[in-house]
Amino acid sequence: MQPIHPQDRRDPEPQRGAPKHSLSAGVADALAEQIRQGTLAPGDRLPTEKQLTELYSVSRAVVREALARLKSEGLITSQQGSGVFVDPNFQRNAFRIAAPTPGDNQDLEHILELMLSIEVTAARYAAQRRSDADLKKMRQALVGMEYALINDKLGDEEDYQFHQAIVQATHNPHLVALNDYLEANVRRVIRSARNNTARMYAERMAAVQSEHQAIFAAIEGGDSDAAGKAAEQHLRNAADRLRLFQAERAPPV
Repeated sequence: MQPIHPQDRRDPEPQRGAPKHSLSAGVADALAEQIRQGTLAPGDRLPTEKQLTELYSVSRAVVREALARLKSEGLITSQQGSGVFVDPNFQRNAFRIAAPTPGDNQDLEHILELMLSIEVTAARYAAQRRSDADLKKMRQALVGMEYALINDKLGDEEDYQFHQAIVQATHNPHLVALNDYLEANVRRVIRSARNNTARMYAERMAAVQSEHQAIFAAIEGGDSDAAGKAAEQHLRNAADRLRLFQAERAPPV
């Protein structure tokens, strides 16, 4: 494998003094571009952490965060005692979505547009095709979230189970597979809105639960139009909660 030199890349080298997440994103983007261009081929071993810190003039913590991002995107894999490698199963033309970069509002908006189309479609089909078993899974997840709300818990696992049950109720294997992919890569960013709301705005969790109840009621009643509208409203509200949380975390200008 040829050594990697930042000066040979078109991407600018991360600058010192930048926020840590910006540095790690810069390193991750640099390596990801080489993987997608084929400079780093499937099965190739990446430089060591020490080599990467020297090449990109960043700390080991930044390198580890960059590698963790690439791993979450399915671009690399680690082998204990051997190092980090480009995933042997990586296909250059495969469909992939990187997790939104913190602070990148445009990237987040694009992800939200995609999630909106999928959530609405899933809810509409679920209302048409759901079985009694599907409804039971949704109802159990709703009860679990209600229990979490009463006991000041996050209920994030129950939230996942609720939305998973809706997608499974479409009985469309491709929608289910796409949902699994998004869960592993980007949906957790949207779900963080629920967790942040639970931690910082406990009084708003009742509204979140009400949104879930509206989706379930429409699906249970077989009303695909109402289910789609309820799912759209829920995701838009979740996006607003996420934007609010990000705005409050942003450093003062």
